[in-house]
Amino acid sequence: MNNIAITMGDPGGIGPEVTARALACAETRARCRPVVVGSAGVMEEAVRLAGLDLRVRTVGGPEEPPAGAGVVDVLDIRTRLSSRRGVPSAASGRAAVRYIKKAAALALKKQVHAIVTAPVSKESLRMAGYKWPGHTELLAEITNTQNVAMMFVSERLKVILCTIHVPLKDVPKMINRRLVYRTIMLARTGARMLGAENPRIAVSGLNPHAGESGIMGREEERSITPAVEKAREYGMEVSGPYPPDVIFYRAYKGDFDIIVCMYHDQGLIPFKMLYFDSGVNLTVGLPIIRTSPDHGTAFDIAWKNKANPSSMTAAVKLACRLRLEGSGE
Repeated sequence: MNNIAITMGDPGGIGPEVTARALACAETRARCRPVVVGSAGVMEEAVRLAGLDLRVRTVGGPEEPPAGAGVVDVLDIRTRLSSRRGVPSAASGRAAVRYIKKAAALALKKQVHAIVTAPVSKESLRMAGYKWPGHTELLAEITNTQNVAMMFVSERLKVILCTIHVPLKDVPKMINRRLVYRTIMLARTGARMLGAENPRIAVSGLNPHAGESGIMGREEERSITPAVEKAREYGMEVSGPYPPDVIFYRAYKGDFDIIVCMYHDQGLIPFKMLYFDSGVNLTVGLPIIRTSPDHGTAFDIAWKNKANPSSMTAAVKLACRLRLEGSGE
């Protein structure tokens, strides 16, 4: 059975609670051996908050034999934590980064099959003095990876993003042939990780009506269409650019396996409208497998016994079954 490292996320957010609830699911634990990377004390609090029939056990690492049903194994990372919950803090930011670095190290050493990351707060990271806006950029740096992308997975809709955490005003100048082509290639990699050997990849336009032959913008003519044509020459089943207001409907119907989106909200507004409680974020391009729930720290409901664990549960289940392309695992 595969070992999975689950980082607890920002201790002040809903990460500990959704992690505890996900691990209380018998089906989740039947698929893998989870080890939480975080604070054993905080996990005990989360288990009590949720009223779960679980016991927290501190372990030295994933190499220790599992204790069995009803036990949550925690690799306890000792760090100073803020006593305040439901708010960002520098202490939480520092702790969350330590959890992520430890889990990534375990994955790089092949001591765990995959990592699942509970949400972190961009504000907590900033307060702690870190420059990374989120997990994706941090994990890319830790693993020395240049080309990565955020892919969002659900039963009927899968999207991957060309640009991630950047202001909308900066997106048009970032869209170029190299970026779009690279993201198409990563879309192929991600879809193959999910079992689609020759995926049908659809590429969205940036502008309304995909530019309308240059009337509403020329990014499609200058950058997106040439990237699509280059990918076709490579033998890929890729098409577009399609008008953004049409492409998601067609993918939902089953015409495409994955959509390449130009910017964050273009892909995530329709995705989260349909799959907010069950979608999973998959980082594609890393030398390790990483999934996470598709939501944030939700400070407004944190530590109030209100958090929905469905997306976290789905992230754990997906991590258990994924395989890196060409890894032979």
